[in-house]
Amino acid sequence: MPDPDEFARAAGRAGIGSGVFVIAYGNMGGAERLWWLLRHFGHDDCAVMDLAGWRGAFASGDEDIEPAELTSLLRDDDTIDAHELAARSGALVVVDARRPERWRGEPNPIDTKPGRIPGALSAPWNEPLPELPEGELVAYCGSGVTATVVLHRLHLAGREGKLYPGSWSEWEQLDLPVERG
Repeated sequence: MPDPDEFARAAGRAGIGSGVFVIAYGNMGGAERLWWLLRHFGHDDCAVMDLAGWRGAFASGDEDIEPAELTSLLRDDDTIDAHELAARSGALVVVDARRPERWRGEPNPIDTKPGRIPGALSAPWNEPLPELPEGELVAYCGSGVTATVVLHRLHLAGREGKLYPGSWSEWEQLDLPVERG
């Protein structure tokens, strides 16, 4: 997670401030991550554009951007840490946004300890969102980026969820329970 003041300064340099509507676009979860970060730091005037559905032209070249001031209003209800997640095991709907083979715990070059958080459902970021049970939802991935794709899709479907920003890279280092298969 970025430092709130550093994020606000970077957003301000990009022209993001009060009254500015941000449309994020990109691939591999970058646009959704920016959408989530803006909302996390109190800037709700943002959306994600689906590039696959865009049929218009794009401009190229440099643009003059007027700096703005983003006041960081850090939310405290949209994240969960590893210890709370472990303590509330079974009481949350936990979804893993990684690819299915990583969710199953198959050996791979990324994970030091292959597996998933016990009870986590598979909801790969690059596939349509599956039907998820009712309840308080938490999404994670490998490093906290592509889980925001799942959170954005949930938001579009009228549901909200929390991000576990430490994601699998933190969980596997904390020697917490692991599930495979």
